[in-house]
Amino acid sequence: MTARARRRPSSQNPDTLATRLLACSGLALVLAAGGCGGMERVDRELDRLVAQRSAALGPDAVNPHEPAPDVPEPDDDSYDEEPGTTNPAAGELSYRAADPDRDVAALLADLSERSLGDPDRRTTLTLADVLRQAEQTARDFKTAEEDYLLAAIRLLIERHLWSPRFFNDTSAVISGDADDGNYDSALDLVNTLRVNQRLPFGGDVEARWITRATEQLTDTATEDYVQSSSLIFDANVPLLRGFGRVAREDRIQAERDLVYSARTFERFRRSFLVDVSRDYFRLLNTRARIANQQRQLASLRTVEARTQELVDAGRESAFRTKIVSSQVLTAEAGLASLRESYVLGLERFKVRLGLDPNTPLELEGLGVSLPDPVTELAAVTDAALRYRLDLQNTRDRVEDSRRDVANARNELLPDLDASAQVRLPTDPDDNTPGLAFDGDEAGYTLGLTLSLPLDREIERLRVRQSVIGFERATRSYERDRDEVIVEARSAARSVELARFQLQLAELDVQINESRLEEQRLKADEVDPQTIVDTEDDLLDALNNRDQAITDLRTSILEFLLATGQLRVEDDGAFRLLPGMELRPVEPDEQTTDGPVYEAEADTGDDGVAVPSDGPAVGDGSGDQTPE
Repeated sequence: MTARARRRPSSQNPDTLATRLLACSGLALVLAAGGCGGMERVDRELDRLVAQRSAALGPDAVNPHEPAPDVPEPDDDSYDEEPGTTNPAAGELSYRAADPDRDVAALLADLSERSLGDPDRRTTLTLADVLRQAEQTARDFKTAEEDYLLAAIRLLIERHLWSPRFFNDTSAVISGDADDGNYDSALDLVNTLRVNQRLPFGGDVEARWITRATEQLTDTATEDYVQSSSLIFDANVPLLRGFGRVAREDRIQAERDLVYSARTFERFRRSFLVDVSRDYFRLLNTRARIANQQRQLASLRTVEARTQELVDAGRESAFRTKIVSSQVLTAEAGLASLRESYVLGLERFKVRLGLDPNTPLELEGLGVSLPDPVTELAAVTDAALRYRLDLQNTRDRVEDSRRDVANARNELLPDLDASAQVRLPTDPDDNTPGLAFDGDEAGYTLGLTLSLPLDREIERLRVRQSVIGFERATRSYERDRDEVIVEARSAARSVELARFQLQLAELDVQINESRLEEQRLKADEVDPQTIVDTEDDLLDALNNRDQAITDLRTSILEFLLATGQLRVEDDGAFRLLPGMELRPVEPDEQTTDGPVYEAEADTGDDGVAVPSDGPAVGDGSGDQTPE
């Protein structure tokens, strides 16, 4: 609105335009200084909001603490439109052919041993250490934290849009009008300070303080100087379409999305614990298989030597030695393959933890075990439906879709908008510098605008679209609910199946150990091929037992995850629930996972391989977790 101006008499000493402009902008500068708290304030608000949402999930939930990184300024290469590529031609490369007569076995062992790092420098980690390290450096975990923080940032942005927002605009314009070749020039300075506030049920209000100062530049002798100020209050409120809670839809959805992100992050922490533990158990299982293979190889070499003695004495045919020697070579190849599998798995495990692949690392075996859970299907199903955080997200998104239908129907209403404006200009007769608003000169405007919905075809299509979205969200929830039930029941059965397989595997080990012991006692009467076959059967039984131990370990954690009962400590470690009592592994329950590289196992006087001492891989009772 046009501001009323007043002309100051020439007898009064004029203020400069710059001084007048600073006076008009003073409040804006104060507001700007008060609102600029820096990134520290933003980080505090972000941490506080995330902590509130995480605390709302319960005492076991944690919130990420991710400080803003110090991103350096881009260098000149960042602005290069054609970054260089390193891709030399074939003629510039060279290829070194390996010696075909090289000792491949020794070279392979050396490569793998160097990949594991210096034994004296290796850091030994327990499962608890691994889980703690994963939450500190794992890249997947950092990404999950950032997803949570980004949802919080989106909410803070939306909240700020609903808070009073201040703006200040200052413009300077020089204009000139020609008159018979002469220009009359004027300098016009305008400062507008305004504050805007969105209303909770639609519309917004705004207050503006407009200050204008004009001076004729070509006629300064007359001191022709004009200033004016006005306060203007505007309000625009919808009465039909856009009125009500639909106006706050963006804010409502942002608030709910942060709750979903808090649940997703906590669910990720639990799933991540299971995934890392599963990889840890697999590595221990591979190491146990290596120990089993070493035991078999040492035993086969003993059989080979004994068979050769019988051949030299003329008591056996020469081909008997070749049969055993072939099995020795097969065992050596299997051992080399297992070692490579362990080295590769360990390096990938380091990458998953966010560690340098060159980090010397050793995994410590587990010395404690968890009891098997009770797998009553009704209780398992009820727990999963009640506690699964991901299912709660799917359920609440059905309500989001229902709300979306209501919002789309609101768009079909006519537009009926009310507007109001109050103007308060300065007093045209007051010569005092500064503010001198005159209530007698105030003005107002009231308006009501009705827009009939002659064309609402797009809005009707959007209603149909939102109804379909609601139906899809409902089906998605029903599918996820049924899948959660199936997953929980399957996890319960997997525990019992793993326990059953472990019991059978332990019995199979006992049978084959007794069978092999009997054959060794009657070595002069038993065909070497029979002993070799028994050795193979015992190796399979040992490997099956160790795999069953690994499966049972994993199945208990997966059972807790599937039923929503897995809890994670602040440092990423597994949290014991009431009723869980860790017990130490009994000596007769331990399997052996000796060193990954060992020249050959010692043998006793009777030729039976003696496994090297090493940390326990598992126990006969199943899952094991660190204290």
